Amino acid sequence: MQTHRKVRVEIDNVSLAYGTTRVLRDVSLNIEPGEFFALLGPSGSGKSTLLRMLAGFNQSQTGAIKVDGADITGVSPWQRDIGMVFQNYALWPHMTVAQNVAFGLEERKLPRAEVMRRTAAALELVGLADYGARRPNQLSGGQQQRVAVARTIAIEPKVLLLDEPLSNLDAKLRVHMRTELLALQRKLGITTIFVTHDQEEALSIADRVAVLDAGVIQQVGAPTELYDRPVNRFIANFIGTINLLPGSVNSARQFVSPLFGAQTIAVDTALSGAAELAIRPHALKVIAADAAPAADCVWVNGTVTEREFLGEAMRYRVDIAGTTLIADAPHFGGSSHAPGARVKLGIDPKAVSVLPAA
Repeated sequence: MQTHRKVRVEIDNVSLAYGTTRVLRDVSLNIEPGEFFALLGPSGSGKSTLLRMLAGFNQSQTGAIKVDGADITGVSPWQRDIGMVFQNYALWPHMTVAQNVAFGLEERKLPRAEVMRRTAAALELVGLADYGARRPNQLSGGQQQRVAVARTIAIEPKVLLLDEPLSNLDAKLRVHMRTELLALQRKLGITTIFVTHDQEEALSIADRVAVLDAGVIQQVGAPTELYDRPVNRFIANFIGTINLLPGSVNSARQFVSPLFGAQTIAVDTALSGAAELAIRPHALKVIAADAAPAADCVWVNGTVTEREFLGEAMRYRVDIAGTTLIADAPHFGGSSHAPGARVKLGIDPKAVSVLPAA
């Protein structure tokens, strides 16, 4: 297979409504050439609708979509030069693996020799060179997914769309296949847009992620940016686990909370007045109540109410004057605190962000 020329995808203020139900609301995105881009959101957020709009199966009622600078908004799906891998793979059960992969090429009336060459190259690329004569029902779920990918990349599209292609696989195989997908995308250099509702999946392989809710893009950024610097309460709660502490930001850009007593946390924010402090569990340090606290944290006293073993970490729920905070401590190399134990929680000022008050 040839390395693809990397193209840009531009989505400019597209909207879609069914009656009074607004599915997409003025969505705008720029996806960079060769980027592995994820659309992430809960069920009903509009992510799959947006992907189908890119493929041409849904038509936007406003705005435009451009690929490589060309406006494809009104172009038929089969003329867009975009490949899509569906959630259920959509393989023909009566055809062999090779026939499934060759189908799109034959529909394009390519010479037989070219069809055979591209089919063999696509199957080789996904590690199924010896499986061409088998039927889909003779393959595992992961192998069927590879066939679906091979069928799509065989037509050498400008853009690859993936609609939750791993959702039918078991947890361990999903992890393996997403690594394979990313390696394949990097090898081909093809601009790829990946839809998923799985936060871990999106954060682990995408260059950037757009998070949608109710048809609106809530935030776009690198995975680390979304995790470390959520822009609102929805992102903070949807991406991973979060502690949200109510308080306020004073004129000196310090976060003040009744839980801190006279202590304050210096914050980098333009917000003032009522606000919430967002703290990931790993940003909280847990030590025994009588241990000496480090000077680089703000420390509060509390009581462990629950302890949960997560494998790599121990998760504690700690009551602080009626407020529960969740803290993760390394399983190895740290002390264990039983429910009922008095502890100190340390908040690292460098690992917090400030959100508008709910």
